[in-house]
Amino acid sequence: MKKGLVSIITPVYNAERFISQTIDSVLAQTYPEWEMIIIDDGSKDNSVEVIRKYVEQDTRISYFAQANGGSAAARNNGIRRANGQYIALLDADDLWDSNFLDSQIQLMKDKNSALVYSSHRLINEQSEEIHRPFIVPEKVTYKSLLKTCSISCLTGLYDTTGFGKIYLREDLRSLRDDYVYWLEIIKKTKVAYGNPNVIASYRVMSSSVTGNKKKVIKPQFLVYLKVEKLGWIRSVYYLCHWAYFGYKKYYTK
Repeated sequence: MKKGLVSIITPVYNAERFISQTIDSVLAQTYPEWEMIIIDDGSKDNSVEVIRKYVEQDTRISYFAQANGGSAAARNNGIRRANGQYIALLDADDLWDSNFLDSQIQLMKDKNSALVYSSHRLINEQSEEIHRPFIVPEKVTYKSLLKTCSISCLTGLYDTTGFGKIYLREDLRSLRDDYVYWLEIIKKTKVAYGNPNVIASYRVMSSSVTGNKKKVIKPQFLVYLKVEKLGWIRSVYYLCHWAYFGYKKYYTK
């Protein structure tokens, strides 16, 4: 582990439309101590050609290919290769503001916390802002994270110093794998702190799982019932909260 280094894990699957914007947002960071580990999860488009140009230009960016195994498998591949004190998950269509890493690491130091997250705006496939920004609560615990996931994948930053690397559940096959990842971490850290500043952009894809919340209802319920083993009554209780807050986040202005 290299102290101060941020390992940015980016899974890629047919992302040639957006991967340049994502990498550019990393290159624009005011915090320079980072490595970007890009894992190609069996892409069939020209993603690799786009990525290789960046690999040739900046030694902090590395590229690895694997057979298609889902986002959890790709993220785990990257985490295994990570050399940094900090782990960040940044998908191939999301964006960071230039001060993202500086701001999050400062928050982590101020709060003496191993896990932080931030507010973010929502953008569409044309990079146009939609809805209102998602402003996160000041802090979350395991119980509050069960009700609604305030830690969006692109904004979470985890310090491995205390508990080491934590991996995602590959058996979930890209359905709620990142959510379960944050739950696993917060069980250890007990609390995570949120940055109220809007310093990232989450792209809502019309064809994505998160773009259609109905597709996620059953996997979300199974997280409560099978993964967290909360029982039927508590699982229904938390699912209702999750549905309510999800509607507020994506469908109200």
